[in-house]
Amino acid sequence: MEIIKIGMADLGVAKPPSKLRTTGLGSCVGVVLYDQTHKIAGMAHVMLPESSLAKSGELTIGKYADTAIPHLINLMEKAGAQTRNIVAKIAGGAQMFAFLGNSDTMRIGPRNVEACKQALKDAHIKIVAEDTGGNCGRTIEMDATNGVLQIRTVNQGVKEV
Repeated sequence: MEIIKIGMADLGVAKPPSKLRTTGLGSCVGVVLYDQTHKIAGMAHVMLPESSLAKSGELTIGKYADTAIPHLINLMEKAGAQTRNIVAKIAGGAQMFAFLGNSDTMRIGPRNVEACKQALKDAHIKIVAEDTGGNCGRTIEMDATNGVLQIRTVNQGVKEV
């Protein structure tokens, strides 16, 4: 079994018996897609809500919710998944610096969650599990064999969804 590591602003696809893992989900959101019929998993580590926030230069597709999610769906389809079979699970989007007040620019975690939900809605993909918000970092691991998402939260242990 191989564990495929997904870095920040990265994405990837796996088939059994492989697993996908990403660490360091603070305000970032881990979006996990799964086609149960074809046993194909995908994961994106989304850092920011929309690509319009990109500075001039080359766009990093995996960094933004509005580009990462459509690209991940495309990669999964190329691997044999069918969009109508894909469901989503999301984790992360913490408000890591609550002391900074309610300024919208400082609400990166909640804005990332909202943007990921919108991109999934636009793609007609149902969210079947969610572990978002709070103020703790997370590590997630998706098993392509069964679609189980394991979420490790700092000071809160491990849960599976």
